[in-house]
Amino acid sequence: MRVRTRLVLFGAALPACALLAAVIAAGGLFRYSLFRSLDRALLANAAVESVSLFDGPMGEPHLHLGKSPLANDVRSFVPAVALYKASGELVSHFPENAKRPEFPAPYQNMATPELVSRTTSDGRVVRALSVSVRAPWGDPFVLALESPIAEIEATMGLYWRTTLGLVAAVSALLFVLQWRQAGRMSGRIVDMTAYLPKLRGGELEWSLPADDTRDEVAELRVALSEAMERLREARDAQERLIANAAHELRTPLGLMRTEMDLALRKERSAEELRHALSEARSEVLRLSELAARLLDLAALGKVTWNLSQHDLASLLREAAEACEAEAEARSVTLALDLPDEAFADIDRQTMRQAIDNYLSNALVYSPPGSTIHIALRNENEERDERDERKEESWVISVHDEGSGVDPAEAERIFEPFYRGADAKRRGSGAGLGLSIVREITRRHGGRAFVDETKRGGATFVMTIPRR
Repeated sequence: MRVRTRLVLFGAALPACALLAAVIAAGGLFRYSLFRSLDRALLANAAVESVSLFDGPMGEPHLHLGKSPLANDVRSFVPAVALYKASGELVSHFPENAKRPEFPAPYQNMATPELVSRTTSDGRVVRALSVSVRAPWGDPFVLALESPIAEIEATMGLYWRTTLGLVAAVSALLFVLQWRQAGRMSGRIVDMTAYLPKLRGGELEWSLPADDTRDEVAELRVALSEAMERLREARDAQERLIANAAHELRTPLGLMRTEMDLALRKERSAEELRHALSEARSEVLRLSELAARLLDLAALGKVTWNLSQHDLASLLREAAEACEAEAEARSVTLALDLPDEAFADIDRQTMRQAIDNYLSNALVYSPPGSTIHIALRNENEERDERDERKEESWVISVHDEGSGVDPAEAERIFEPFYRGADAKRRGSGAGLGLSIVREITRRHGGRAFVDETKRGGATFVMTIPRR
């Protein structure tokens, strides 16, 4: 079932049917209530008349309503009343010039009043009440009352004409409004679904205009647009990764082949062969390191992350102790500024890998005699104590006193295989260490970046949410 059909069905057809059913049910209750009111009025009139039927001279039975000074005023709406003997002989009736109530034949001595709806001999539909009344001397009489239900039927007719007309008008309005609304909604959805064939074909350019309605469909369109943007960025990053990996693999393989071709071109001495093998081995080591880094980067998306409470301060101390030997060899000092403890939900193994990459990067670019500053602080420690976001994240910073990072490269150095100008001059690394750090922090819900506010060296930062 199409969206437009479903919206019209559930938004207009079903409400219209429910409204019609409610009106019919209310009409039945209203009709029942009118008849109950009429029955109570007939019983009340019968009770009033029966009290004083036999209080005339010599106990002669008579009706009091006809002798009332208000008889002419109430004649049009009071029920017709007649008093009969048990034989069916009419004793008295009111109003005198109107059709008298019919005697209920065959008459029996009724123990309780009888209320029925019937059609009279002249075709009128009336509500009739028959009451058995016994005279003081023991003779039975029948008090008959009739009230036409024409007024009830007229009232019900007015009710049905009014309510059904309103139901028809409301239903028509619902259909028109829902049809237009469903058309707009269906059109917005069709705009998005029409793009799916392009998406299946690999086109990731979201060309639909912005939707200003701010409803769920608009949110879906924004979400799809953002998803397309991320997919496009991921595809571009994958293509760059493949191209850069191919380039990085081609260089050591080309050097190895050149060394081997030169060694095989003519007879070589043992020393020359040893030199060629040494050069080839260094390229093999480079390939091995590159492969290991690529495997690390690929494994980050597939490894099972066991997030649990660990002390970041303790983890930083362990990482710094592991770097002590290399720092001494490079005449570099490690300075720690850490709290006693800093617990956060982390995967200990991958977080240690990210910290090691930051420290290794700082050791490579720190000049002899300099100091690497390793700090851990609360991201919100300077905020007001009443701030609900206080102590949300930990900030790890590693500052070296090297040549620093060009602001134009501050973001690109986190891309796979990208190496800054200084790294190219040094010929160190494969350009994957910082991209691994960024992926690890991203998977922890944090971020990795270069703090460009500090001068004199480079400050690499990681933010890690506490939970």
